[in-house]
Amino acid sequence: MDFELSEEQKTWKKIVHDYAEKELRPKAREVDEKEEFNWEAVRKGGPVGLLGLNIPEEYGGSNVDSISNSIAMEELGWGCGSTALAFTAHNGLGTAPIAIFGSEELKKKWLPLVATGMNKLGSLALTEPGAGSDIQGGVLTRAVRDGDEWVINGSKMWNTNASIAEYIITLVRTDPKGGSKSLSMILVPTDAKGLTIHPAEKKMGLRGSPTHAVTYEDVRVPMGYLIGPEGRGLQQTLATLDAGRISIGAISVGLARGAMEAAISYAKERKAFNQSIADFQAIQFKIANMDVEIELARTYIYKASWLKDQGRPYSKEAAIAKLYATEMAERVIYDAIQIHGGFGYSREYHVERMYRDARLMTIGEGTSEINRLVISRQVLAG
Repeated sequence: MDFELSEEQKTWKKIVHDYAEKELRPKAREVDEKEEFNWEAVRKGGPVGLLGLNIPEEYGGSNVDSISNSIAMEELGWGCGSTALAFTAHNGLGTAPIAIFGSEELKKKWLPLVATGMNKLGSLALTEPGAGSDIQGGVLTRAVRDGDEWVINGSKMWNTNASIAEYIITLVRTDPKGGSKSLSMILVPTDAKGLTIHPAEKKMGLRGSPTHAVTYEDVRVPMGYLIGPEGRGLQQTLATLDAGRISIGAISVGLARGAMEAAISYAKERKAFNQSIADFQAIQFKIANMDVEIELARTYIYKASWLKDQGRPYSKEAAIAKLYATEMAERVIYDAIQIHGGFGYSREYHVERMYRDARLMTIGEGTSEINRLVISRQVLAG
């Protein structure tokens, strides 16, 4: 086994880190407090390649390997959780299904539009008001054929990037009889008549990443906007979520790393009982635990990414990586706040925001409970 990053990956890591340090970190508090999306920074990410991570070069993307994708998401999470979430929702959810499953016509029409940062982003709508984790049985949004068009009716919740998207890939029910072949993915342009993007949700954290409810009232799109074969939506969604779990885990590592760095800096500066609190064993043990957990999470994320790059099954490994990294981030940032003491509870210090941002990571892209189910079922199946 080779645990060393390639020279290309090391260079990529520095490029993304420098971008995050310059464009994301300085405005992380501002986008959270104002609940404003950092368009200026995201547009600058286009030329870097951060908006085309899963898009082939012939359509304007950078199409990096999975480990490089994880490297990018960690650095973006280190810079700003809100903006990192928008990046991963765009790349992993909003463009990957088209790049992997879409027709040549869809790829040529839509991927170049969202790869550069000159236009809006991509988005994916899965969750519905009456169902969260129940993808197969809980999708009630319907698409029916009418001539050469699909007519879509229904509603979605927790749609990241909806208001800043060129289109929303929508998981719909195309066969009312149900079953594993009853769902399909259809691309819906955000300017389609009958599509309503409701005001952004008021959220605990990640407040600089817009999340919306979306309703479809007799929305008509061409038949050719179907992504992949009809009836393959469930399988496409599960494959998309597997990859997305790795990215959410990587963002969580970035959040935790940022919190640990803040805790170390504070511990060295803060004096108590006539000495730096970094000299106390209780603080040292917390920092040691932080470092151990971050290293373990990153290593497993790289393992899951490597398996994906090799074309090998990685569903269980993605679930493990996401489960451990997201819960790890909460533990690490919790201790970072403890090290800051009362100041850690103040919005003047970044660890308070990081804690709120990290809280979603154990919910989105499959809750911790769902990931435990994925892992246990594969373990029990032998």
